[in-house]
Amino acid sequence: MSEIQVEELTPDKVGKVRNGITMIIVWLINLPVMIVLWSLSGVSNGGTILPAILCSLFFLIAPMCLYMLQPNQAAVLTLFGAYRGSDETQGLRFTNLFYSKKKISLRVRNFTTQTAKVNDANGNPIEIGAVVVWRVVDVAKAVFGVENFTNYVHTQSEAAVRNLARSYPYDSFEDEDEITLIGDASEVNDNLRTELQERARAAGVEILEARLNDLAYAPEIAEAMLRRQQAAAIVAARAKIVEGAVLMVREAIDALEEGTDGSDPIRLDDERKATFASNLMTVIASDAPTAPVVNVGTLNR
Repeated sequence: MSEIQVEELTPDKVGKVRNGITMIIVWLINLPVMIVLWSLSGVSNGGTILPAILCSLFFLIAPMCLYMLQPNQAAVLTLFGAYRGSDETQGLRFTNLFYSKKKISLRVRNFTTQTAKVNDANGNPIEIGAVVVWRVVDVAKAVFGVENFTNYVHTQSEAAVRNLARSYPYDSFEDEDEITLIGDASEVNDNLRTELQERARAAGVEILEARLNDLAYAPEIAEAMLRRQQAAAIVAARAKIVEGAVLMVREAIDALEEGTDGSDPIRLDDERKATFASNLMTVIASDAPTAPVVNVGTLNR
């Protein structure tokens, strides 16, 4: 059944229901009236028998027309299988004796999907799971739109999580602007909620939040991917160090040639600049402490 058909067949509307407290007051008032009518029926040649019978029927039937709704609870009303509306007003309620009443909770619910093993957009096996927070907002659709709205939401949530995993890579080592599951959590969670809301609309359900809570590489590739991530981090760190070292060498050479704090400038030829830059780069960018070498001759010996 399509979404449009569900909306046409089960339009959510307010049922014809009255306040139960008011009807109890009427019921209590009816009791002495019924007694008086029955007492007068014997002396009025039966003129009050019909009103007495009606009052008696109301006295017997009225309690069976009452039902109670707690906060964040709704009732779907049907008459011989035909939908007659819904009631979301808390407290004691009064309606048609022949109405069937199915109560539905409107409270916020949440669950965790089963951790699924899926291939991401790059074909790498990952393990992924999500937390989904939802509630019923259209009780007619929840009851008549799907067979079991709770199971429906759970099944569609797991399907949406699997589809999300196939749509994005777990991580990106080449393109920094690419959206990834681990690097763009907020955007990925928003997309998951949007997709799940489209799936859950047929059940009259609103998805309040959907977020990934379990995300990791599958065990068979986890170690290899960890080494790859560590290597990428080392390369990025070394590149940053070299970038800073080059800047420091340039500033040091400029300071020598221009002179600082009133000192005389030191002029270096290209060969001496190259040697100075090489030595300073070694000191700054080296992983291990460097040992100085004193040159007592000329640079050409």
